Amino acid sequence: MNTHTDADRTKLINIAGWIALGGNLVLAILKVVIGTVSGSLAVLGDGIDSATDVAIACMTLVIGRIITRPSDTDHPWGHGRAETTATMVVAFIIFYAGVQLVLSAARQLYGCVFGNASIEPVGSLALLVTAVSVVGKLFLSWSQFSLGKKAGSAMVLANAQNMRNDIVISASVLIGLGAAKICSVPAIDPLVALLVGLWVLKNAAKLFMQMNMELMDGNQDKALYETLFTAIRSVPGVSNPHRARIRKIASRWDIDIDIEVDAKLSVHAAHEIAERVEMAVRRAIPDVYDIMVHVEPAGHTLHHPHEEYGLSESDLKENK
Repeated sequence: MNTHTDADRTKLINIAGWIALGGNLVLAILKVVIGTVSGSLAVLGDGIDSATDVAIACMTLVIGRIITRPSDTDHPWGHGRAETTATMVVAFIIFYAGVQLVLSAARQLYGCVFGNASIEPVGSLALLVTAVSVVGKLFLSWSQFSLGKKAGSAMVLANAQNMRNDIVISASVLIGLGAAKICSVPAIDPLVALLVGLWVLKNAAKLFMQMNMELMDGNQDKALYETLFTAIRSVPGVSNPHRARIRKIASRWDIDIDIEVDAKLSVHAAHEIAERVEMAVRRAIPDVYDIMVHVEPAGHTLHHPHEEYGLSESDLKENK
């Protein structure tokens, strides 16, 4: 888990955005120009895909500014969820690019197999710019992953995943066009592109499900709950921690927990115990945005049917 301040995190996200913007802009221009001049639809399509990466980089820079805004009356939890929403947009862009690649590859493959379609000879310049694209995307993927991991940014890490997809796309274009040129087998190019497209769709769906879990305040990390309960148990005077809820807001955690204390304690003493619980949790779990500790008297048996949510330690044992 990252331990950067909000200012450091924003700086890292902005650096990632500018690197992605500059690198993809250069690659997009190169591939679109060379693809148009050489008549290679594969290279031109790869260039259009890089153009979408330019749009994603611009979005990263905009979101980097939004998430630094303080909470207000309309957004009492701050603006961190803007990053999650942007990551969902990235997932849809990746999915759209994958669908287009699959459809184009399927049409071309059908034409090669059943329509006697032929692929125009590929010039050396088209192959060269595609090779440059692979190298460039390797650097961009590495930089986005490194900065995204340091910042704990799902949006930047999603863009790193998108760059990895682009590496495979550019490499498949290079291999497909090269094989079609050397072996005179036109079906190789669309076949490789079809397989790559399906792989891109799989990654987009996986990313969408991850972000959807976050937007629905879900959390599948049972180890995080175990860390929470262990930290609470370390505080003297606390019993029966229950109704634990952990949700993610951007890279930080929002935690709710109910605890029981001696019913004879004063409000002041019970509040002090709750504060010690909060400090223990913050020491155990970095990057906590907020903790809400609800104090109940020990042995409290009043049942509220509308409050059937949250996890207890027994729930974790049942799921093992």
